[in-house]
Amino acid sequence: MALHVESWRTAYAGIMPDGFLNGPLDDDRLALWRARLDPPVRGAGLFVGHDDEGKLLGFAYLLPSQDGRILLDNLHVRPGSTGSGAGSRLLRHGLAWAADEHPGREVYLEVLKENTRAIGFYERHGARRTDERMCRFRQGFELPELEYAWVN
Repeated sequence: MALHVESWRTAYAGIMPDGFLNGPLDDDRLALWRARLDPPVRGAGLFVGHDDEGKLLGFAYLLPSQDGRILLDNLHVRPGSTGSGAGSRLLRHGLAWAADEHPGREVYLEVLKENTRAIGFYERHGARRTDERMCRFRQGFELPELEYAWVN
C-alpha cells in the first residue's frame, strides 16, 4: 500500500489536487487494498517485482470487469526505479496471466490524460487508445482519462 501511495504522489503531482494527494490518499489506498484482498477479488491477479535485495520494486493488479474484459487497474513502479525494466516485466507477466486465465478477453486500462509518461509506456508496449472520457473521483473532482487496450 505504501508503494501505491508513493507512486501516486509522484506520478500525479500537478495532475490531481494537492489536498487529495497530501491528505486522504493514504486512507483511500488502504481501503482499496482491504477491499481487494479481504477476501481476494475472484479472478483477479496481483503480481509483484523485487530488486536483488528483495525490496519491492513494483506491482500490477488485474481483475475482471463487468463488461467481460480484464482491467489492468494498477501498474506501479517505485519512484526512482522507473526505466529499470520492472514495469515492462510486470506488464508482460500480467498480460500473459490474463491470456492464460481469461483466454480471449481483452485487457484494457484507464490512464489520466495528463499522465503522458504512462501513456508513452503503454503505447510502446502495444496498447491502443480505445476511448476518452471524464473520470469522476468520489472525493469530488474529475479529470480527463483515456482508455487503452491490447486489441487482438
